[in-house]
Amino acid sequence: MKIKFKKRYILYAAIISSLTLLALSGTIMSQVNEPQFNIIQASGNIEIREYKPVIVAQVVMGGERKEAISAGFRVLADYIFGNNSPQQKIPMTAPITQQAGKKIAMTAPVIQQKSPEKGNWKIRFVMPSNYTLDTLPQPNDQRVEVLAVPEKLYAVIRFSGLSSHDNLESHLEELRTYLKEQNLRPIDDPVMAFYNPPWTLPFLRRNEVMIEISPGG
Repeated sequence: MKIKFKKRYILYAAIISSLTLLALSGTIMSQVNEPQFNIIQASGNIEIREYKPVIVAQVVMGGERKEAISAGFRVLADYIFGNNSPQQKIPMTAPITQQAGKKIAMTAPVIQQKSPEKGNWKIRFVMPSNYTLDTLPQPNDQRVEVLAVPEKLYAVIRFSGLSSHDNLESHLEELRTYLKEQNLRPIDDPVMAFYNPPWTLPFLRRNEVMIEISPGG
C-alpha cells in the first residue's frame, strides 16, 4: 500500500510540475513584445507579412546552427542584462524592465539567419519599439552590433515542435512551394524565428521560417 501511495504521489507531482511549466510558458509568451506587422495574405499556416522598421541587436557566430544560436543568445542576453553603457541591469522576467525609468523588454522571436560568410550565422534580438538608435544602450561587447532594419515583406510559415533540422527543412520546403505557386520572388536567405523558452513542451512551441520577398511579386 505504501509503495502504491508513493508511486501515486510521484505521478501527481509530475502532473503538477507539467501544469506549472505550461502555465509559466503561457505567461511569459503573453507578456513578450513582438515586432509589429500587417498580414497582407493568409493561407493556412502561411502568411504574407509586412513588417514595420525595427532596431535589432545582432551578433555573428560560426559553427553548426544549434551551437551558433546558443552562443549568440548568450552574448545578446549579456548585452540586454547590463553589459552595456550605461550598464542598465535587467531582472530576468518577461517583460524585462530596467530601473531608473528605462527598460529593455525581452522581445520575441530570437532570429537566426545564415551570414554571407561561409559557416557563419546572424543571431538577432529585436529591440522594443520605444527605442531609437540614439537612445538604445550601447553594447560593451564589440561582437554586438545595433542596427536599424527597414520595412520588409516576408512570407512566413508557422509551426510547432522542436527546432530540429528535419522540422525546419520540411516547413522551409513547404514555404518555397507556396512561393512558386503564388509567383512570389524570394530575395534573401531564409530566416528562422523561435519564440518560446527552452522548457516549453514541443507541441506548444511556436517556430517560424521566414523568407523576404520582393514587394513587386
